[in-house]
Amino acid sequence: MADGRKDGESNEKGPRKHRANQIIAATCFVMFAGMIGLAYAAVPLYRAFCQVTGYAGTTRRATQGASHVLDRRIEVRFDANTRDGLDWDFHPVQRSIEMKIGETREIHYTAHNKLDVPGRGRALFNVTPEWTGAYFNKIQCFCFSDLTLKPGETRDLPVVFFVDPAIVKAAEAKGLTTITLSYSMFPIDSTKTSSVGKKQISVSETGSQKETTNSATHIGG
Repeated sequence: MADGRKDGESNEKGPRKHRANQIIAATCFVMFAGMIGLAYAAVPLYRAFCQVTGYAGTTRRATQGASHVLDRRIEVRFDANTRDGLDWDFHPVQRSIEMKIGETREIHYTAHNKLDVPGRGRALFNVTPEWTGAYFNKIQCFCFSDLTLKPGETRDLPVVFFVDPAIVKAAEAKGLTTITLSYSMFPIDSTKTSSVGKKQISVSETGSQKETTNSATHIGG
C-alpha cells in the first residue's frame, strides 16, 4: 500500500515539475524580450527626455515664438565641427549675434560636400552653459532630419530659434551674457568610393554624443 502511494506521488510530481519548468522558461523569455525592447527604446526615450527638459544642454523644440520679448539682450555664439569619415566643410555663416531675449531670430550654417560621391550626415547639437538648454527653443533646424549632399553640393542650412524669457528667472542667469550653440556633423549609414585612389570608405550609423565647446559664458568678468 505504501509503495502504491509513493508511486502515485512520483507520477504526480512528474507533470507538476514539467509545468514548473515551463513557467520558469516562459518567465525568463519574457524578461529577456523585455530587456531587448528596453535597450532599443532607451536611445529615443533619452533623446525625448533631453528635448523636453533641456538636460545635458539639449535644446527644446517649439512650434511658435515666445509670447513676449524682453529689453535684456544676450549674445549667441555659433560653433561647428565635422567628425572623421565625413569630408564636408561645415560651418556657421555668422559666428555670433546679439539679440533680445524672447526675440525670434534666423541664422544660417552652410555645408559643402568635398567628395565626388554623395554623403549623408546627421547634426547633433547642444548649448553651453548646459542649463540654458531648457530655455533655448528651435522652431526650424536642419538638425531635425538627416542631410544628404550630392557630390560637390553646397547647401544653406537655416536655424530659427529664440531664448525663452523665463530664463531670467533662473538663479543661474545672474551675469549670463552669452550662450553658445554647437553642432557636430557625423557621417551616417553610407559607403563612399572616392575617385582618388578608388579608396572605399565605410561608415556606420553613429548614435548620440554629448558635445562641449570652449566658450566664455560671461563677458568682461
